[in-house]
Amino acid sequence: MRLAETLAIGAVGGLTLGLLGMPAGYLSGSILTVSAAALSGRPMRIPTPFARTIFVLLGLSLGAVVTPETLTGMARYPLSIAALIVGMTAVSIGGTAYLRAVHGWGTIDAYLASAPGAMSQTLVLGAELNADLRAIAIVQSTRVVIIAIGLPTGLALAGLAGPAIRPDPGPLTLQVIDELAILAAAGIAGAWLAHRLRLPGGLLFGAMITSAVLHGSGLIHAVLPWWITNAAGLALGAIIGARFTNTPLRLLMDYLGAAFGSFAVAVAIASVFAAGVVSMLSMRAGEVLIAYAPGSVDAMMLLALALHLDPVYVGAHHVVRIFLISLTAPLVARRIARKKKAPVASDRKPPFQD
Repeated sequence: MRLAETLAIGAVGGLTLGLLGMPAGYLSGSILTVSAAALSGRPMRIPTPFARTIFVLLGLSLGAVVTPETLTGMARYPLSIAALIVGMTAVSIGGTAYLRAVHGWGTIDAYLASAPGAMSQTLVLGAELNADLRAIAIVQSTRVVIIAIGLPTGLALAGLAGPAIRPDPGPLTLQVIDELAILAAAGIAGAWLAHRLRLPGGLLFGAMITSAVLHGSGLIHAVLPWWITNAAGLALGAIIGARFTNTPLRLLMDYLGAAFGSFAVAVAIASVFAAGVVSMLSMRAGEVLIAYAPGSVDAMMLLALALHLDPVYVGAHHVVRIFLISLTAPLVARRIARKKKAPVASDRKPPFQD
């Protein structure tokens, strides 16, 4: 009954923002409503086996952003890709330093909250490391909302963007079902192996890498149906929102202050690298702006198509950004945890509760 109540409350927020077309709306909306319910005293709970299933589904979905075309794009823009890697690394370092120095956060919490994108991966990793998911979720969600609303709105006001339509994934044929079965079996095997190797975020990480290899090589073209992907995002939002139980209002306001401050630091650093790419490589400002924006991949791709920009260029950069964070965050976070085993705050709950 608690699981049903938690998911139902998450569905209200997730479906509202998702159907309105907000990028990452199913995830962000679910976080908002479940966290509000938790703050009001409702017993929000997600069982561990259910949460683990969601992690695998998310990994399979995230890996599907890799295509042969995006891999080709990486080879066509080596200097811009290199600048992106250095720039996103600088954003992570700068954001971590800001949260530690100004707001007194622990290193792991500050690092995961400052990751420029890949919100699902950082939240899953934070759950496994018993980080402060409330803080990470607020900082990451604030970034997503600002980019999702601010960037398209700003471009629209400048007369550069129009409404984008999500492409039709096509009918669910027998061939697609066969590919999905292969994808699911391989993804589960990859998730199990990564989990057995005790990789932080191993369930999501293993499934994502397996899906990326299958899609990037062209062996698999089918992707998870939209309703499964959106439902998984909604469920992850419920998992995160349930961690807001017993959060004082003053602490919540502190988190929001940290969110806006770290976002300002990230924008300042990313702008320097984006301006350098535009000036030195003679790239179109619109393409670089969207390629370097740490927003959801599907939203940035749709915006690029609406603006008649190069989708391969934009897609290649976002794939690199997502996988840069996904591959390095578990290693960096584990190294931090080994160097400094900070005590867990008394008001934190275990990552999942049965």
